[in-house]
Amino acid sequence: MQRVMIVGQPGSGKSTLARQLGERTGLPVVHIDTIHWQPGWVERSQDEKTRLCGEVEAGERWIFEGGHSATWENRLARADLLIWIDRSTPLRFWRVLRRTLLNRGRTRPDLPADCPELLGNLPEFFRFMWQTRQSARRKMQQLVADAPRGCRVVCLRSDQDTQAFLASFD
Repeated sequence: MQRVMIVGQPGSGKSTLARQLGERTGLPVVHIDTIHWQPGWVERSQDEKTRLCGEVEAGERWIFEGGHSATWENRLARADLLIWIDRSTPLRFWRVLRRTLLNRGRTRPDLPADCPELLGNLPEFFRFMWQTRQSARRKMQQLVADAPRGCRVVCLRSDQDTQAFLASFD
């Protein structure tokens, strides 16, 4: 296992799983939010995000978590493991609220510098999560269905699934 692609909707646990898997395997971890955002919550252009994703995907070893679905096909073609974290909408909303409250005013490790968690951003982010909950899930179902034969696919639907998966690396 050299290249791991992790997908899931916001609050599903992608960043946490990527960090934990990186610690166990020694693979370098890339969070899509460090590509999507620049310091100060400045969004990169689509072309810039695609270029940066391509640079990561061209590498020999990585754990790459997150979206920018425009590059999923390329990433999946290079991955030898695809992990889909498929968690319930209420749980994901709770987790996003909790992480925002716990990190309020601070930047999480999976974000670029100067991107502090702000309560004021929650309503817009919750609206995005709600509006994309079904379409994003369908995209991920299709991604799993399209996985190449040589790519192992793991779907994690509970904390127990995730802990059992991680334990297999101990």
